[in-house]
Amino acid sequence: MAHSTVRGLVLPGQLTALIERDLWQHPGDAVLEKVVPWFEDPLVFVSNPEQMEFASRSMDMFADDPHAAFFRQARGSRAATPLELPWLDVEQAVLIAITRNPGDDGGLALDYRTDPSDPRVVGSDFWTDPVLCRWRVVAPSFSAFVTNLGL
Repeated sequence: MAHSTVRGLVLPGQLTALIERDLWQHPGDAVLEKVVPWFEDPLVFVSNPEQMEFASRSMDMFADDPHAAFFRQARGSRAATPLELPWLDVEQAVLIAITRNPGDDGGLALDYRTDPSDPRVVGSDFWTDPVLCRWRVVAPSFSAFVTNLGL
């Protein structure tokens, strides 16, 4: 199994294996509602590394726009102090699921700040505080996320 990279970050081996075996599939809205109960918009899984690269470019747009602080996405290399949740460091993140409806701008991301080989999974939360998005932990690792989904 070859390691895939997105944005210079090595995807977890388990994710690469699921993609190669065509098992990285949306488990159904009911399952996701249990795993990410605050997330109100329907999600789609980003199917392969090329699409993850493309989808993740949206994070750069929000991180580089000084008027888009609402999204709480920034570049750790430009921060005076290390970025922690509820902020997402876009240089250490890869989107793995995005909102089904264009323009909803939510998603789930691998957050490599915790572990480069088995990063935590975080999700955007626009609903708890509609004034500011916050990024929340969905699972402490990608492997735990896969287990929670039953994949």
